[in-house]
Amino acid sequence: MTVERILAIDVGAGTQDILLWEAGRPMENNVKLVLPSWTTILARRVQQATQTEQPLFLTGNLMGGGPLVSAMKRHLQAGHPIYITPRAALTVRDNLDQVRERGYVVVEEAPDIPNLLTLRTRDVDLPALAKALVPFGVALPETVVVAVQDHGECLVGSNRQYRFQLWREFVERGGRMIDLAYREPPACYTRMRAVQQDAPGAILMDTGPAALWGILEDTEAAAHSDEGLILVNVGNQHTLGALLQGERILGLFEHHTVLMTAEKLGRLVAQLRAGSLTNEAVYEDHGHGAFISPDYSPGNGFEWVAATGPQRHMAAHLGYHLAAPYGDMMLTGSFGLVAATRRLLES
Repeated sequence: MTVERILAIDVGAGTQDILLWEAGRPMENNVKLVLPSWTTILARRVQQATQTEQPLFLTGNLMGGGPLVSAMKRHLQAGHPIYITPRAALTVRDNLDQVRERGYVVVEEAPDIPNLLTLRTRDVDLPALAKALVPFGVALPETVVVAVQDHGECLVGSNRQYRFQLWREFVERGGRMIDLAYREPPACYTRMRAVQQDAPGAILMDTGPAALWGILEDTEAAAHSDEGLILVNVGNQHTLGALLQGERILGLFEHHTVLMTAEKLGRLVAQLRAGSLTNEAVYEDHGHGAFISPDYSPGNGFEWVAATGPQRHMAAHLGYHLAAPYGDMMLTGSFGLVAATRRLLES
């Protein structure tokens, strides 16, 4: 199957990075947009409602929490009620009892109370994007691929542990990067499945793997893939490091960027290369975890490190290559989404 046009949307905590790729067009000339993510947009509206002391009603789909959930927490702490439908409530926690324990009122429909502000939850809004592009004569492609970070549905226990359990199982199954591009996401990835409800037929990926695919669109990084290299994505919320050879991930760690320093990042990368980084060390430092495949042999390659991400400045003095495929670091994940989608559909 030959793909002529692809809409790629990389949804982060701060921005949604959008690329409309067209076959035969130089990548630099494709339509690109960096817009606020919906969790950021809705968080601002919640903050305004807190200032005006308005009650809130949230309805719509499961989406990424991040700034939105933080803003709603402050709204509740200020003594203002939040009513939320069961589906939208999954944005807060996978367990609705835990949502209620946090002070939300879970309801099936909007209450009849004055001055109520209604907000619709979603990670993507294709109709809004299509409408915005109409004046420019740009139509959305039929092929859509979206990246969101999905911890996986976790009804009990630690979200961090569960997310990394899924990472470990992936590496143990062989770590093939193409296996992280889903026509039909596994049932545990409820956020990805929610996106497919809002964008039927879309291909889904996690934001971390999308960034790794994108780094390989940097020509210098791609030149080291056969010998093995380390890829690092320093995102606004999470930092991911991976041992990659060819298109196989042999080990990785994931941590929270807010807890990261340049010194810690350098240490984690060095321990990952040495094969000595443990899951316990990362988790006890309030990260997600680490896992290295028994197939990985320290000392054979993997000296070269490429870093990307909006917080990549943290790696500026570590001697890493700062990847910027096609000269545009902010679209690294979107470039990766296009590369993975073409591989998936054209192979």
